[in-house]
Amino acid sequence: MSMYYHLPTLLELAAQSLVENETLAIAALEELPVDIFPPLFMVAYAERCREILKAMVQAWPFACLPLGALMRKQQPHQENFQAVLNGLDELLAQEVRPRRWKLQMLDLRLKTHQNYWTIWSGTRTGLCSLKEREDVQLMKTKANVDGSRMRAKQPLGRIEVLVDLHLKNGMYDQLLTSLIRKVKQKKGLLYLHCKKLSILPIPFQNIKRIMKVVQLDSLQELEVRGSWKLSTLGMFAPYLGQMSNLHRLLFSHNHTYPYTSLEEKKMYVNQFRSQLLNLPHLQELCFDSVSFVAGCLNHILRYLRCHLKILSVTNCLLLESDLIHLSQCPQISELKNLNLTRVNMTSIRAESLQALLERVSATLQHLSLSECGITDPQLTAILPVLSHCSQLMTFDFCGNPISMAMLKNLHQNPRLSKLCHMIYPAPLESYEDVPGTLQLGRLAQLHNTLKWMLHELGRPNMDGFGPNPCCHCGLSTFCELSP
Repeated sequence: MSMYYHLPTLLELAAQSLVENETLAIAALEELPVDIFPPLFMVAYAERCREILKAMVQAWPFACLPLGALMRKQQPHQENFQAVLNGLDELLAQEVRPRRWKLQMLDLRLKTHQNYWTIWSGTRTGLCSLKEREDVQLMKTKANVDGSRMRAKQPLGRIEVLVDLHLKNGMYDQLLTSLIRKVKQKKGLLYLHCKKLSILPIPFQNIKRIMKVVQLDSLQELEVRGSWKLSTLGMFAPYLGQMSNLHRLLFSHNHTYPYTSLEEKKMYVNQFRSQLLNLPHLQELCFDSVSFVAGCLNHILRYLRCHLKILSVTNCLLLESDLIHLSQCPQISELKNLNLTRVNMTSIRAESLQALLERVSATLQHLSLSECGITDPQLTAILPVLSHCSQLMTFDFCGNPISMAMLKNLHQNPRLSKLCHMIYPAPLESYEDVPGTLQLGRLAQLHNTLKWMLHELGRPNMDGFGPNPCCHCGLSTFCELSP
């Protein structure tokens, strides 16, 4: 049995030797080749050599320092993080640039630049490729001036700090507190950019602190998950209106309390929807378990300035008027993904759903109508409209009480030529007399019948039973049909 060992490179050996003499390492930074900076920074981070880390930040010879990837690779030590912030502090306190200074971005995101710290092994290509990656627009160097005298005369520019934030109770930790304090202290020199912000249940005062230091126009994705009162939504609305580059917006589990009057609901919803006018790049809008959309969906969508690509309204109560107005909404005319999972359709006329699907038929690629209470008559009514969805690639309607005959009709539709993935419910014939109890043997037979039919139609891979809600607990359950 052969054993393989990692032999350290000359750069690694040099870096290890340097950290053993802190004074020498710091003094040598001005003359060291750039290739040694990443391995030296890694060793200094692992050994918690805070003075070396602080000095290296000030002499960092690349546009970006992807600290977040290293914090994920190792441990996010508070002492190391504070040393990096102190290095920035001293750097920004200087009136002119250090000779080798190129740092423009401190990237604290944990899931980007994953290969950076392992790619450096001796090749400049691996090191410098970072400049051309996803954040190039934020970290391009203005000019690559080699003359040290010219560079020494240039004033310091701003430094961006890029981070993805997930705010929840217990996560307002020391790292985030230190970062916010430093951004406040260096206002005008240190800018906090955040592409993805997720807000879970957390005191609104903490949210306000974050909103005041983050460059809100840098946000591209926002998720708000938690039982906010409508008044909290109203207080948050002005911050939402400043997120002018937002592409994705999700609200989840926001409920209207019983004591909220109709006038209050209208006022807070108006405060929210009016800010949508300031989101010209919004492509994806999602509501999950949100009570305030019932009867208001049309009023919300008409404030959008752009055409949505993705609309998801799940686990929500929608009125028939919502579907009617939605089918007339110009903002969904280019929709590619429509998700209405667990929107109860039992009291909604098939004509309203027909009109909605007709509206998006030219562009729709993904459709989910799972657990909507759709029956054979409703599916029969919308089947001709589904045939017009020539771009449809995936269709999920599991958890609906549909018969085997209806499933056959759907599978035999010749117009859905691009449909390659369908998740459908166990047909009604696979249940026993006891409600909700599946006859697995019968289900397997019906499954094989559908598979054979799809094979005959030249679609052997377009097949799949989805989960069915249990009649006792309502949770989704899967059936294993393999022998």
